[in-house]
Amino acid sequence: MLPPVLELASVTKKFNGKAAVSDLSLQLPPGEIFGLIGPNGSGKTTTIKMIAGIYRPTKGAVKVAGFDVGEQPTKAKQRLGYIPDDPMVYDRLTGREYLSFVGKLFRMKRPDRAAKIEKLLAKFGLERLADGRLEGYSRGTRQKISILAALLHDPSLLLVDEPMIGLDPLSARVTKDLFREFAAAGGTILLSTHTLSIAEELCGRIGILINGRLAEQGTLPEIGAKAGLGHGSLEDYYLALTA
Repeated sequence: MLPPVLELASVTKKFNGKAAVSDLSLQLPPGEIFGLIGPNGSGKTTTIKMIAGIYRPTKGAVKVAGFDVGEQPTKAKQRLGYIPDDPMVYDRLTGREYLSFVGKLFRMKRPDRAAKIEKLLAKFGLERLADGRLEGYSRGTRQKISILAALLHDPSLLLVDEPMIGLDPLSARVTKDLFREFAAAGGTILLSTHTLSIAEELCGRIGILINGRLAEQGTLPEIGAKAGLGHGSLEDYYLALTA
């Protein structure tokens, strides 16, 4: 059995003495798309930011590809890609310049970097637009660049926080296909979203966070059984479990 790409061991995060995440343990193997859902304020984004190394856990440990995020942050971060809920880009750069900059940060060789950038830009049809400054891009196009930047260096783990905000239907379909291709090649995805239909469509397992605790996790049929419903959608199960 392959070791987990992501491992959270009894992770707790407190702000001003109040727990945003409490005693969270989770393991994700290679090739899995895991959905993290829950009400506003349940701890989803806090969890993702701890994995990304933006927040330090108050207690517990986070490992990415075997590397402790707290003790070996550089090695851990080299192996993850992060798509935040608000695209973080440098407005004065062009899209192509920004992607090249990200590739340099991950020490990609110039020919590999250039080839991968052109391949990824073609996924969204951004080859021409990529030479314009990011400050002139729409919210959706900035999101596309953010997605491509996270995939550029072939990470082991992809952290995704509300990926479809601002995307038109075609771009959303392309994004879902990119995620499936990434997982099929052995990559692991932790996807946080309020759009339950996306979680239902993409995720093999789903975890429900309530008040910072992982209340339920499992496959869709397992979640349905725990909700006491013989059949239904993830929305039906979610509403039954969080009522």
